[in-house]
Amino acid sequence: MERPDFFTLKNGEKVKLPFSNQEYNNRVFSLRSIMDKKNLDMVILTSMHNIAYYTGFIYCSFGRPYCCVITKDKILTISANIDASQPWRRSHCDNIIYTDWKRDNFLKAIVSIVGRDEPPKHIGLEYDHITLDIKDKITSIFTLSVFFDIAKDLMQLRMIKSDEEIEIIKSGARIADLGGEEIVKNISVGNTELEIAIAGRDRMEREIAKSYPGAEYMDTWVWFQSGINTDGAHNPKTNRELRKGDILSLNSFPMISGYYTALERTLFLDHADDASLKAWEANVKVHKRGLELIKPGVKCAEICHELNELFAELGYLQYRTFGYGHSFGVLSHFYGRESGLELREDIDTVLEENMVISMEPMIMIPEGNPGAGGYREHDILVIGKNGTENITKFPFGPENNIIKN
Repeated sequence: MERPDFFTLKNGEKVKLPFSNQEYNNRVFSLRSIMDKKNLDMVILTSMHNIAYYTGFIYCSFGRPYCCVITKDKILTISANIDASQPWRRSHCDNIIYTDWKRDNFLKAIVSIVGRDEPPKHIGLEYDHITLDIKDKITSIFTLSVFFDIAKDLMQLRMIKSDEEIEIIKSGARIADLGGEEIVKNISVGNTELEIAIAGRDRMEREIAKSYPGAEYMDTWVWFQSGINTDGAHNPKTNRELRKGDILSLNSFPMISGYYTALERTLFLDHADDASLKAWEANVKVHKRGLELIKPGVKCAEICHELNELFAELGYLQYRTFGYGHSFGVLSHFYGRESGLELREDIDTVLEENMVISMEPMIMIPEGNPGAGGYREHDILVIGKNGTENITKFPFGPENNIIKN
């Protein structure tokens, strides 16, 4: 029996995607406009976030390559046979499945889209994502082609959100708040970070399923940290039991069809000592000022410089650990970092309508010092034409988050 190197399979029916057909068409049209400007004949997307952005399909590689090929008149995903027809059902476009029988069947599937007679002269790749191995293989089959990096261009397109994107991000922020409420309900002496995190995650996943019954449910999670474990913003949860006087960090991250949102809050269990209150109140003061500064027409770096001055005035600048905020969009807490839209000293991007950005100051005071622990707050804001909308509603600060369950 001769088995194919690649094939197509339309098993079942296309499912309802998180965005309208027109939304996906608009995104592909914008990409093709870039292709025209750069004289590109073909773009090969390999990142999870850009494939999801342009097609709706979120892949799970397990060591296998995936891509989306876009030409001036075609768009197809290329996926591994282990996924069967799911990539076709959950994408806005057609799909080619390659088999595992021969190692380079993935490349043969790419070639089948454009043919061998007239190979593309100019090809765009994501240099910030594509591995050297896959890049070398692609260049080996298109030996007459010239390759260009389009990662930054794609990122800049994603930085401006559509109305449909903003709607799903607002829904995510609402669900993140619900996760926060559930976490607070489960905070008590003797309970563990793990059990509290599970409660918050389950609440969010059930709400996502209720609000989006046709979606895929994946990668919604909670980081709930206590004591010394609060010193890093992305520290995994542990099985540590909570004690009175603990500093706590609540972090809920719902994902709806590839779009992450986040809620982060500092809390204390039962009481906070004077040094901790002082540090916490300083971070809250910076957070409040940051929320005021985010508005259309302001440069990211300008916000950072003013907040740095405020932290210095309060005596805590030396304890800052990372930037003041970042863009939110497709897979933004994993691979879809939109680094052109971050509140950092070296980013001069001007905030404009339909950008979505967080304000999330954090300070970390090392163990053995008064007020030791990591303090951070996190709100998400949507930039409008004349102002901003804070879509995070969960309260912050000592007056709200000293928990006495």
